[in-house]
Amino acid sequence: MDARLAGGSDRARALALFATVVEAGSFSAAARTLALTPSAVARAVDRIEARLGVRLLLRSTRALTLTAEGQAYLLAARRILADLDDAEQQIADQGSPRGRLRVSAALSHGRLCVVPLLGDFARAYPHILIDIALTDTLVDVAAGQADVAVRFGPLADSALTARKLGQSGRVIVAAPDYLARHGTPVVPEDLHAHNCLNFSFRRAEPTWPFRRDGRDFTLCVEGGIVANNGETLGQLAAAGVGVARVGRFSVEGEIAEGRLVSLLEDYNPGDIELIHAVFVGGAHLPARVRVFVDFLAERLAGSGVEMLKKNGAAGED
Repeated sequence: MDARLAGGSDRARALALFATVVEAGSFSAAARTLALTPSAVARAVDRIEARLGVRLLLRSTRALTLTAEGQAYLLAARRILADLDDAEQQIADQGSPRGRLRVSAALSHGRLCVVPLLGDFARAYPHILIDIALTDTLVDVAAGQADVAVRFGPLADSALTARKLGQSGRVIVAAPDYLARHGTPVVPEDLHAHNCLNFSFRRAEPTWPFRRDGRDFTLCVEGGIVANNGETLGQLAAAGVGVARVGRFSVEGEIAEGRLVSLLEDYNPGDIELIHAVFVGGAHLPARVRVFVDFLAERLAGSGVEMLKKNGAAGED
């Protein structure tokens, strides 16, 4: 065997033995953990100290005390052993990613776009346990409340990594029977005579944006119902309650089936919300997170997705 390999193996064992001695508090307790004799453990520590040329432990009949050099060696040992464990786990995960994967997604987009994909993902990665929560309440990914969150809109500053999954435009819709009863708006100002359904988010303004002759403007709208997600607003519009402006993804099916009609497209400002997967990136990114984000990017955005080093967490709708 290469002498460097043998030396590396011996040093890894020495690091683990020393850390065990310190954690156990005595040679005899460490010996029980390591299935060695106390004298063998003591000799192993002597060899480490002889190789380094410093005293790491002060021995007494009652306790072992770390020297300053021993404290530094212990910290290095723990860091190196943790790095070894992480490296081995990452290599093992490449063959078969596994473990619990906590996913957070907005109610509407999650139900309509993310959940239908999970069966295929589960079949491709049977050793990953998917734990998905659909909520329009922001979860703190950086604090460990989720491994991956699917977010809409601008991303606030943070140390998170974000990968673009796609984008969604907005559309104004109403049901044919509602329009038959109340008339079809031809210009944005006609909405003043309609029941305009809006979002209840604190950040949501009671205005809708439009573009006329290349110039953007907003129009104040009013209605009798507000809701915290676009799918609900789309359902209300399909039921003939009023006019809604929602993400196109949430009403594509109803438009295709003729249950909703898109309105005022000539005045659509073309505002787009980007959709990202946000997660804690870095060298130790778990394989289960990596393969899930790759899967979403492929299935939701197709080819040409990009890795964005954005800072972030954002609002959802």
